[in-house]
Amino acid sequence: MAEIEIDGGPADPARLAALGLINYGHFTTLRAESGRTRGLALHLDRLVRDCRTVFDAELDPAEVRARIRRVLPADGAPVIVRVTAFDPALGLERPAAPATPHLLVTTRPAPAAAPGPLRVRTTAYRRELPEVKHVGLFALVHQRRQAQLDGYDDALLLDRAGRLVEGTTWNLALYDGRTLVWPETDAALPGVTAALLARVHPGPQRREVLSPDGLGRFVAAVAVNAGAGVRPIAAIDGTSFDPAHPVVAELRAAYEGVPGDEI
Repeated sequence: MAEIEIDGGPADPARLAALGLINYGHFTTLRAESGRTRGLALHLDRLVRDCRTVFDAELDPAEVRARIRRVLPADGAPVIVRVTAFDPALGLERPAAPATPHLLVTTRPAPAAAPGPLRVRTTAYRRELPEVKHVGLFALVHQRRQAQLDGYDDALLLDRAGRLVEGTTWNLALYDGRTLVWPETDAALPGVTAALLARVHPGPQRREVLSPDGLGRFVAAVAVNAGAGVRPIAAIDGTSFDPAHPVVAELRAAYEGVPGDEI
């Protein structure tokens, strides 16, 4: 069953309306099971860092942890938790007013099985403040929708120079048969799952400027985020990859082997 709370209490309609109407805030999403989650410190660091950028305010990590614990299922069932920081008192006329961020914490059931391979297309789009995981998701959802209407599953973003950046809600990694390669870019959100994989992947890896016309040298590709973990990519535009390549299972096992941190 989904849960939703604001500051540890019922999510009243007035404050929810403020978030929906003004759409100013930031968040992180994590997968929790049995009171634990991978990369907790990275999620907390993101919230603290983004709160300073978005609101010029401090966020207490201990409070965030307490709010998450309140909504976790008593039976330890796996859930996707989203923590959103927003200030319902900020208005359109005076967004520069001193802010007091509040915490909206929601849960939804985690997927029961690993999702299937993605077929994605590239599209030119750069997120505003790409270093911040902010709530301005309209353009990303629109890019995903347009890709799906054209027969794909999702979109892979390109910067103004046509270089690969990130997916709509995931980071990209490619494998050339020996080395795991991450896009070298300053326009992507630093993902928690990508950071954990970079730590635990047993083989060589590097960052590299990548473009769509150079994808043919790669044999496998994955999309990574906290919700789905490691998801194979079957194709980017007209370039196909092996979704059953052993490196996919290797990456998934490495990620799932990361010990969960107690929330």
